[in-house]
Amino acid sequence: MNKFKLMAIALVVGTMSLFASNVENPDTSKDEIRKQIIELVDGVQNNFTQETSVKLTFTFSTKGEIVVLGINSKDKKVISFIQENINHKIIKNPGKKFKKYKMPFVIKVN
Repeated sequence: MNKFKLMAIALVVGTMSLFASNVENPDTSKDEIRKQIIELVDGVQNNFTQETSVKLTFTFSTKGEIVVLGINSKDKKVISFIQENINHKIIKNPGKKFKKYKMPFVIKVN
């Protein structure tokens, strides 16, 4: 009987801690995040002579800043462009904090 009471108390305490946690889950889709990132670089002048496609890996900080984790390019102009215009920029509706996002990104010729 004592084991049953102990198990019941453990179950109640465990269940209460699940409901008590305040997990923030923004419901921003990848498409919305992609649109906001494109808006960041939409009016920026670049010196590219051809359209360049890269895959970005990034996350969001606690402040909602984009933190670029990786760029699958060895071109220093591309890396510099992304670091200057996307890295550490804040967007209106960021995604989940510290979740890794991967998405293709195309830099068009101006």
